[in-house]
Amino acid sequence: MNLILDGIVIVGLFAIFGISHSVLASNKVKRRIINKFGNKIAFYRLFYNLFSTVVFLAIYYFSPKPDVYIYDLDYPFDIVILILQVLSLIGFFWAASYIDAKEFLGISQIKRYFEGTYDPEELDEHLTFIIRGPFHYTRHPIYFFSILFLGLRPQMDFFYMVFFLAMTAYFVFGSKFEEKKLIERFGVRYINYKKSVPAIVPYKIFTQKYTSEQNEII
Repeated sequence: MNLILDGIVIVGLFAIFGISHSVLASNKVKRRIINKFGNKIAFYRLFYNLFSTVVFLAIYYFSPKPDVYIYDLDYPFDIVILILQVLSLIGFFWAASYIDAKEFLGISQIKRYFEGTYDPEELDEHLTFIIRGPFHYTRHPIYFFSILFLGLRPQMDFFYMVFFLAMTAYFVFGSKFEEKKLIERFGVRYINYKKSVPAIVPYKIFTQKYTSEQNEII
């Protein structure tokens, strides 16, 4: 019974994180900030990232962690899983290399603010439509490799299993929330991309590839 309650608490805490993270990322909230503070929304992205990190770490720290193991792989299976985990980490950095890190962190926005070139219509970030590299095969390669990295564990205890499932659910539902904003920004172009390329799991990787120039599969 205690284990069930612990699981509910863990899921509940990470649900709070996921919901707050998504709400604060919504265009509705950002437009309210613009109405009140104008182009000072340039500082929002950095605040959002710092706040989310602090909340996530606090939830992770205070979540109950019952001493119950789901599995503990023996040699050589633990080594195989570790190798796959390292490969998924390499894939994560490969996908992340196509993202503007300074824009993602909120540094570029603050720089544009002090240069007097910040456009509030961009809300808190300058969105770019990326289809290069891993984005040819999945619309959310960073989520894909993150799920692999988190799930490929030679040891799995109860807390981490629930944490992994909660984070996977967040990636899935968060990607849908994120794509609403991308459709609002890029319109038909992104809708065509969405129809052609899988959301997270690149199951079409050996059969087709999207090209923005022709809006078709090759």
